[in-house]
Amino acid sequence: MRAPSPAPPSPPSVPTTLPRFTRPPPEAQDYCSSLKNLVSVQDLPNYTFVKGSITSPDLVNYVLRKEHIDTIMHFAAQTHVDNSFGNSFSFTEANILGTHVLLEAAKEARVKLFLHVSTDEVYGDGETGVPSHEGSPLEPTNPYAATKAGAEYLVKSYHRSFALPTIITRGNNVYGPHQFPEKIIPKFVNQLMRGLPLTLHGTGSNTRNYLFVEDVARAFDVILHKGTVGEIYNIGGNNEKSNIEVARELLKSLGKVAAAGSLAAAEAKHIVFVPDRPFNDLRYHLDCARLNALGWREEVTFEAGLARTVEWYGKYSGNWDNVESALVAHPRRGFSGKAWTGKPEEEAPMSGGGGGGGSVDAAAAH
Repeated sequence: MRAPSPAPPSPPSVPTTLPRFTRPPPEAQDYCSSLKNLVSVQDLPNYTFVKGSITSPDLVNYVLRKEHIDTIMHFAAQTHVDNSFGNSFSFTEANILGTHVLLEAAKEARVKLFLHVSTDEVYGDGETGVPSHEGSPLEPTNPYAATKAGAEYLVKSYHRSFALPTIITRGNNVYGPHQFPEKIIPKFVNQLMRGLPLTLHGTGSNTRNYLFVEDVARAFDVILHKGTVGEIYNIGGNNEKSNIEVARELLKSLGKVAAAGSLAAAEAKHIVFVPDRPFNDLRYHLDCARLNALGWREEVTFEAGLARTVEWYGKYSGNWDNVESALVAHPRRGFSGKAWTGKPEEEAPMSGGGGGGGSVDAAAAH
């Protein structure tokens, strides 16, 4: 039996000038959500929690009317790429239908701003090395990224057809406390803490650019207050790391290198290479000049952010009851388990069913 997690730290004081935030929460308390992550804010005067789904027009319209919402920050998404290879229908439902429901409700409520949170993955594989700017073509390579690109087109259409005031953001990989351990950094931390090997996809050479969650929050604050309606903003940093580099940093941070006597010995003991995803983008490199012009800069170094993240999971990894299900090499909820080669005599595996990826939620303010 796992020992209970320590109580989260006390919430910070909140200025009375802050708006009140209403957050339609994770859909049906999805597998990756945890109410324990909300303990530090649940009693704040500018926060309200509403349980439900963003795919429910009645609920969304009710919340916008009842709370007099004038600003929506739409973070809602199924986000885990591995899951999208097995249960892509749920990504279409949450990421496209959910966005459409919110947009229609926002139009009817005549909100002052609809800030849509997208992803750098809509640009596709960045193997050319040329940074993607906000006008670069969208070339998504997996079902998750495709649904996020589709959602963006809906947002743009509501801006052009109905003059809905919108802003779109496309961000690099976020890491830090409170993240469900299906993403690479918390996954590797939890694998090592449980004595499990680090499961590296392919050769481990694929790179991602990582941003600490507090830097990302600052970016949204800047865009919310200084961004131009109708614009798109890339949110990126300068921490491009290959997957194997991330693994090595965590081996050092959790004392595995010192225990093994050398980095090579620690790698041999704690790293296993597993088959790669059906397609795995090589890298995502963003041109963030537009956001930088608003005054935002990355402040937390990768080393400092990683140390804070490791410390947090050492105390609070018990915030979820089903972490183990995320620590396998390829967690694919809804996947039939049968690989399909496309041969005529084979029956294609079904890709529906329960489960899903990242948390489905939205934030709104008045």
